[in-house]
Amino acid sequence: MPESFDIVIVGGGHNGLVAATYLARGGRRVLVLERRSTVGGPVTTEEFVPGFRGPTGASVCGRLRPEVLEDLNLAKRGVQFIPAEPEVVAVGDGPALRIFRNVPKTQAELARFSQKDADTYPRFVEFLSRFAAALDPILAMPPPDIASPSLGELTGLLGRALRFRRLGKRAMQQMLRLPPMAIRDFLNEWFETELLKASYAVDALTGTFEGPWSPGTAFGLVPQFLPDGHGARSAFVRGGMGSLADALAKAARDAGATIRTDAEVVHINSADGRVTGVELAGGETIGAQAVASNADPKRTFLHLVDPEELSPEFLLHIRNFEMNGVVAKVNFALAGPPKLPAAGDGVPPHFRVCPSLEYIERAYDDAKYGQASGKPVLDVFVPTVVDPDLAPPGMHVMSTQVQYTPYALRRGGWDTEREKLADRVVTILADHIPGFERLVLGRQILTPLDLEARFGLTEGHIYHGEMTLDQSLFLRPVPGWSRYRTPIDGLYLCGSGAHPGGGITGAPGWNAAREILKDWPRRGR
Repeated sequence: MPESFDIVIVGGGHNGLVAATYLARGGRRVLVLERRSTVGGPVTTEEFVPGFRGPTGASVCGRLRPEVLEDLNLAKRGVQFIPAEPEVVAVGDGPALRIFRNVPKTQAELARFSQKDADTYPRFVEFLSRFAAALDPILAMPPPDIASPSLGELTGLLGRALRFRRLGKRAMQQMLRLPPMAIRDFLNEWFETELLKASYAVDALTGTFEGPWSPGTAFGLVPQFLPDGHGARSAFVRGGMGSLADALAKAARDAGATIRTDAEVVHINSADGRVTGVELAGGETIGAQAVASNADPKRTFLHLVDPEELSPEFLLHIRNFEMNGVVAKVNFALAGPPKLPAAGDGVPPHFRVCPSLEYIERAYDDAKYGQASGKPVLDVFVPTVVDPDLAPPGMHVMSTQVQYTPYALRRGGWDTEREKLADRVVTILADHIPGFERLVLGRQILTPLDLEARFGLTEGHIYHGEMTLDQSLFLRPVPGWSRYRTPIDGLYLCGSGAHPGGGITGAPGWNAAREILKDWPRRGR
């Protein structure tokens, strides 16, 4: 007789593990099924050259929900966050610009470029921080049912509206203007220093198939200023990102969840519009009263479920869900420290090559027409600056995120373009790091196709779908189905393709678990 659980979670990525913990604590028998031999999905640390361990997925932890950090006792489970200092160094054709967590320190740095920008910077940070703080409660809850909101939802929305109103008329006007703006236009209203504007544009555009001229991209900057649980906009994890995944798995097991690796789900079973369980590669079936998919929406609805269980309209929306991956990774094993003279002495743990908004737009132009960018934006992390145990003594790991490398190339394919891309990355880095070519002992290239194959990310999209305004909040993943439930009764989404979207926040898993438990009394009758 097939084994049966209350809830099966498809995919052991960070959101799946967060959901599993909360569901198990809610008294449900939970099984997590992960295709790979390790949990965490892109939250992982792997040996890519003998003796060198680095991130083959996410390089740093972004805005992990403070509630998740506390509820799962991650600090007691050994998770140590190491904020980069400075947070980032923006590199162009001249002196580099260091951006610190400390506003006065950044002001002092900006004064070398523009006293006007130095004077403006505190107001910029305050405005975005207040906007993010007002938005934060919306990200920590399921989107309201727009068609028929409950009294509680209406009350909650009124409270949020009053909270925004208390920010003042001028702030309200600015906040209403921001979401549809292009990030270029928004930043040009505040600053004149190109390196500063370009660096913040990268924050807003990372992982999206948009450029700084594209409408609606300014809103992508707001989440960068959300309150966080580890004291920085992004932080390294001691021992590598895989240490965070291990702690999340331990929290799930301690709560009573069962985790199986090397267990690929090939089908989500259903009958008469009601989920009944899953089928694994090899034919094993597992029964369940509910299934929560941590896979992205396209993989879930176009590959794992029976299409006859879904309406043509719903399937059309899913097929039109935008998720063309645009990020590649090149990891380097280095024989010594990659010194960046433009940034002064030492090696910054995080720097990015983004000389100007114009540079970023030209990089996007290449991708827009189906080519890997000839001069891509590089977001570079050197985790061994703060965590030297990831490499042999005196040596370093460098993880380079390469933006504007489209999943679908118009001419040729990634089998012939991958090495050319890595060579371009080396050339760009060598322009800023003297003798960089001689430092390279080995490299690992992960194109969008590789990210899809390795982590199950459809089209290699790191956020399970574009984080544009038309695919956010109550529109994510599709209109009418933004509250983690799906047209198949008992099937839920708990991954980054659901509200509030991508990044290592844990919020989709946390929110989805609460909605599943809310439905459970009805399911138990």
